[in-house]
Amino acid sequence: MTPPAERSLRAREDHASHPATVSAIAGGASEAVSSPETEVLARVGALLAEHDPTTTSEVEFLGAQYDAGLAWVHFEKGFGGLGLGPALQEVIDAALRDAGAPSGADRNPVGYGHGAGSVYTHGTDEQRRRWLRPLFTCEELWCQLFSEPGAGSDVAGLATIAVRDGDEWVVNGQKIWSSGAMHARWGILIARTDPTQPKHRGITFFVADMHAPGLEVRPIREMTGGAHFNETFFTDVRIPDAHRLGGVGMGWSVAVTTLMYERVLVSDQQEEHAGAQAIALWRARDDRTSPVALALRDRLVMAWVESEATRLLLLRAKSLRSKAEPGADGSLGKLAVTRVGQQLANLCVDLSGPDAVVDADYTPHGGKFGDRAEMPLPRRFLNSVSSSISGGTSEIMRNIIGERVLGLPGDIRVDKDVPWNEVRRS
Repeated sequence: MTPPAERSLRAREDHASHPATVSAIAGGASEAVSSPETEVLARVGALLAEHDPTTTSEVEFLGAQYDAGLAWVHFEKGFGGLGLGPALQEVIDAALRDAGAPSGADRNPVGYGHGAGSVYTHGTDEQRRRWLRPLFTCEELWCQLFSEPGAGSDVAGLATIAVRDGDEWVVNGQKIWSSGAMHARWGILIARTDPTQPKHRGITFFVADMHAPGLEVRPIREMTGGAHFNETFFTDVRIPDAHRLGGVGMGWSVAVTTLMYERVLVSDQQEEHAGAQAIALWRARDDRTSPVALALRDRLVMAWVESEATRLLLLRAKSLRSKAEPGADGSLGKLAVTRVGQQLANLCVDLSGPDAVVDADYTPHGGKFGDRAEMPLPRRFLNSVSSSISGGTSEIMRNIIGERVLGLPGDIRVDKDVPWNEVRRS
């Protein structure tokens, strides 16, 4: 008999294939399919008919998807969208995935996940036209330049300085943990433009050319063997004022948009394959009856229960996300996904036994985003440790949930209204 956990995983995979979507593409849409869904499915069908994924290059296909308004369906027409509800994007993505169409989300997650949302929400039409399409086709990869050695969780305390010089800004400072920066064409950057203002009010948001003179990227070797993270140094780097998103000194509000999109991206990346791997490792065991094995089985069932509860939490959060720009719900999902992901990674290691400490190679490797999906179990386990830090620590997520979701009193912030240049720093 198939175990309940495995049956549920299979049911989730079957649900993800959207049979109603497939039949609608084939021309068999029923009355149950809503009018907006019918519209997007018709567009998907036309896209697949005109651009066969098996013979069309990835750049050409993704460009056609963008032009059809199927890149971010909740964006306006002309900018990769149709002005429809964000929930329809899942229908589009599932139909394209079933048809074998390419996706750039794994190659350019910073661009797809939060760069695009920031440009669309706060950029001018000219900036949207310049950046959104090549971002979606992955002709231009993006990275994020927020954290600094002295400004991690307290990122608003950043010390990178941008000084105006005519129609340009001259940037000096250092960023760290810049994922994928060595491969990026553009970086979303926050820098201090008025040190006399309190820390949240003296920040401006820029799109930095990662090939600009004076900008140096240094990969950081990780315990996984990868070099995904980077240090980024700015020495008199010039950024045109035309590459500024939002008003001068208003960068924190743009950054909040970016961070909310990032947390939704992380929560949407719940790793169901880790649950399936845990079940497969259990089924492959010779010993299923010893006290140690029974304890592992109990952990497997509990991990499956928590994974299923997290999936339902994410569905509820998505149903509440009626507008294009996400809110604090992303922090709920990010916190839950982090916990379950680390729990499953630990369980898979224990189910594997001594094999879990064996890795075929520790040679430094690429650092591209897609490399992570192909990590062997030992590296994936090591990588899971960072999930409670990246995209905002779990402690920060709990603060956001407490204050913005539950309405609890805010944390005490003694430097809230103090000019940044008067705040003591180590």
